[in-house]
Amino acid sequence: MRSEAALPVPEWASKPCIMGIDEAGRGPVLGPMVYGCLYCARSYQKTLSTLNFADSKTLKEEKREELFEELKANESIGWAVDVIDPRELSAKMLNKNKINLNEISHDSAIGLITRVLNMGVLLTEVYLDTVGDAEKYRIKLSERFPSIKFVVAKKADSLYPVVSGASIVAKVTRDQALRAWMLEETAENMHTNFGSGYPGDPVTKAWLEDHKHFVFGFPSLVRFSWGTCTSYSKDGVEVLWESEEMNGDGFNRSSGKRQLKLSNVGFTSSKRRSEDIESSGKGRCKFFETRKLEQLTHF
Repeated sequence: MRSEAALPVPEWASKPCIMGIDEAGRGPVLGPMVYGCLYCARSYQKTLSTLNFADSKTLKEEKREELFEELKANESIGWAVDVIDPRELSAKMLNKNKINLNEISHDSAIGLITRVLNMGVLLTEVYLDTVGDAEKYRIKLSERFPSIKFVVAKKADSLYPVVSGASIVAKVTRDQALRAWMLEETAENMHTNFGSGYPGDPVTKAWLEDHKHFVFGFPSLVRFSWGTCTSYSKDGVEVLWESEEMNGDGFNRSSGKRQLKLSNVGFTSSKRRSEDIESSGKGRCKFFETRKLEQLTHF
């Protein structure tokens, strides 16, 4: 989900502008990861430093909310967010061609920069908290956007007010998303009293224990790709399913079938090897064999 403010683009955006980018929710096992940005005219930089923005982690929730409302009402500031759903995080990190969290983070930051540039904002400087090696990250961004000066630093949210503002945008957006989260699953006794969402939070740990399913794992709020989930699935049912090789029309090829284990995506307690189980075309699952069920290509 993506959102932005300050539309239409104000007059000051045609003059040299600075941007800060920061994230919220990188570590939790629950909920989305949010990347936020804040931008303003470079000439507004000194005034920005007087607005009492600070690293969102150092502020109480009430203060963050207050500052977010103030910056939204400030016509000299623009902002945008990229909300990355936990299902998207899990899908990318568990895909056969895995995309790690650093790559996802880089792509989100690049996406925010691209969107703001496409809006017509004249970005000349961008400040970011480092993700991975700071210099490699800076070079990657500079090669993508050669006309922009990039400053990538540890603790950027406590060093640069424009990043502090972005930190508040990201943190408040994530907090609001979690408060308003509607669980799609309909099992009995499900609730959203899950604490901070961090793996070490006792409330979060209790919620994970109460909401695990022996076959399906966890609700979609949970990031299945986090190692935290593995310990909760030790009593899970081992599931094997038949994966058909498909051609462009959606029909299975005659090259045989493969059975894949749920352990390949981190959800089985089996102590056997978690490698793919290869079988011949005749090696259909017992469920199908006993019922003499065959796959149809047309009716």
